[in-house]
This record gives sequence, C-alpha cells and structure tokens, in this order.
Amino acid sequence: MTADATDPAEGPNASTDDRPAARDVVVVGGGVAGLSAAVYTARQGLDTLVVDPGGSILRRNARLENFPGFPLGVDARRLLDLLGEQAETAGADRLDARVTRISLAREGSDADAGDAEATARFAVTTDEGDRIRARHVVAATKNEVGYLEGLDGVAIVDRGKAYVDADERGRTGVDGLYAAGRLARKPHQAAVCAGHGAEVAVTLLEEAETPFYHDWVAPEGYFTDRDRDVPPGCEEIAAAEREARESAALDATRDRFAEPHPDPQETHPSLED
Repeated sequence: MTADATDPAEGPNASTDDRPAARDVVVVGGGVAGLSAAVYTARQGLDTLVVDPGGSILRRNARLENFPGFPLGVDARRLLDLLGEQAETAGADRLDARVTRISLAREGSDADAGDAEATARFAVTTDEGDRIRARHVVAATKNEVGYLEGLDGVAIVDRGKAYVDADERGRTGVDGLYAAGRLARKPHQAAVCAGHGAEVAVTLLEEAETPFYHDWVAPEGYFTDRDRDVPPGCEEIAAAEREARESAALDATRDRFAEPHPDPQETHPSLED
C-alpha cells in the first residue's frame, strides 16, 4: 500500500462489543503521556479511546521518587493504575490491544454517519482486528513507530532510538496527528512526559475548536457572583458538592494505598528467566 493510500476501516471487526467504530480521539499508548492526554480530552467531552497492551516501561521502575505530589515517592505501577482510573473516570475507554497501523481514512464514505465517523481523518488498526476511525490521534508509545510507517507527512527521527518529528506542542506533519512524551523526544522523566501529554491534549482541544478555557473546578460564585459566565472547561460547585468529592477522594486514596501493589515487580526483559 502506498504512503498516501487510504484504509476504509470497515468490515466485521469495525467495532467489538459495544465499542463504537469511530472516535473523536484515539490515544496510542497507555503510559503517563497517553493517559494524561486522555484525561484532558475526555473531560472536555471528546469521545476518547486509549489503545494499549499494558506494557509501559514505567512498570519496571521499583520506586518513582520524583513525581510531583508524592514526597516519599510512589509505586510506579500504582501511579499508572491511578492515571488509568482517572482517564476512565473522565470518560475515556480502554482497549487492550496493540496498534499495528494508522492510515488515512477514506473521506466521505458514509454521508449518513455520525459526527466522528463523517469527520474521521484516520483509520486505526490493532493486532486484535479492530478497525477504528478517529478524528484525532495522539501517538504516545515511547520509541515504537512501526504503526506510523507509510503515513505520508510523518517524519521519523533516528537518534539510536526512533522518535517522531514534532513541534513543542506535539504537532506532526499530519493534520490531527500528535506525538506526546518520549516519542516526541521529551526527557525520559515521568513528570515531564505526563505534562507534555496534557499540553498536547490542550493543543488538540484548541485546534479542534472545542470550547476550552482551562480545566478548573471553582467554588460556587467564583465567576457568576462577578456577573461572568462560567468559562468553557470550568465548573462551579457548591460547598456540599466540594465536601462530597473530597470525601470520595479520601476514601479512594485510602483504598488504593491500603496495601502494596499486588503485581510482581518487573525488570528488564534481558534479565528475565
């Protein structure tokens, strides 16, 4: 198939179970960059799917000591679990699969399709046979780039490891395709990659013309008592609602950190028996 060929993303595997075959955003990779991006896009109402086989390199870290907000450090696997839970709470879906190819979707294939289907730029194919249309794609897979090969406009940079050529805000040479975190040549630090994933998502929101001011939950009256509308992306909550959310968060934190992480510690594949 040529570099600018299209993939109709159709057929019996176009959707699995109740997953729609078209999404506003597909995030490729479930590390800190991808999950942070998914939190932002999902919270702003974009139909977001994270596709990842669960192999984030961060799980090999015995202890993450420099991530903001954890003065005594945090189990890296716990952090990934919490970020995944946060993305799901925001409304993102997860698909346990590996993306094998991203191609240009066939435009105008279905005039009666829904918004995401009608405006899809991309077709995302997985090793499980799923074919998902997407308006936007965030690539966040560390140094894995094989699924982008043949996509006209994507420049791969080889510096001993492979990266995607992107600007500071993650824009690639293909409209609607972004690179986040390590794949975009950001330093190999969890906090940096998480922040870049969020920045890429905000860039996506701005360019998708999704109303967005900033993601901020303010006390009741913060805007409206000054005769201002609540800005897009913001929310005002009353004291009772704030207390309820705080209570739920405290309960969840106690539960999530009550015991050590149940999974065995991972190491480098070359050291495994």
